[in-house]
Amino acid sequence: MSVRREIPEYDGIYFITITCSHWLHLFERSSGYAEVYKWFDHLKSKGHFIIGYVIMPNHIHVLIAFRNTQGVSINSMVGEGKRFMAYGIERRLKEKNEQEVLIKLSALVNTTDAKRGKRHEVFEPSFDWKECRNSKFIDQKLNYIHANPCRGVWNLVNTEAEYIHSSAKYYETGEQGIYWVTNYRELEDIDLTKAL
Repeated sequence: MSVRREIPEYDGIYFITITCSHWLHLFERSSGYAEVYKWFDHLKSKGHFIIGYVIMPNHIHVLIAFRNTQGVSINSMVGEGKRFMAYGIERRLKEKNEQEVLIKLSALVNTTDAKRGKRHEVFEPSFDWKECRNSKFIDQKLNYIHANPCRGVWNLVNTEAEYIHSSAKYYETGEQGIYWVTNYRELEDIDLTKAL
């Protein structure tokens, strides 16, 4: 469930969930997984760390270690990432001629946003977050996200490590998957309160 709460800190490790509008399978329909990886790359270029993730057909779970953001709120950085990903997904949907999906997303835009030029509501307006203050909680969240593709209505793969849009393979085998993540244990000697 998305919540409208500001993250009060400017550094730290956070578990973040971003959901596609109306739980539509937009990453799958648009083949938009690469748009998420581009956002991750942008975060890394600013000195932040991707600790773990899973990109499901209609939502993302990610653990991010934010280095001191120098007064820019973490909410703003996630919002910027959502906009960045939304433009890419919208472009991909147009390229795939997914007119029915684009019409649905257009109908979801509220009047105020439409007046500002917004054409499609790709993501739910807010996102969920939890601060990760200790390794036990981080391990719990990693286990939760890595199990996502194998349980409930999904059953996308038989084992967690098989799902390519996840950091499960790395945490299970030590071998990086298609996107390079940083083991949170490697951050013990890094002071996240200091900017790059």
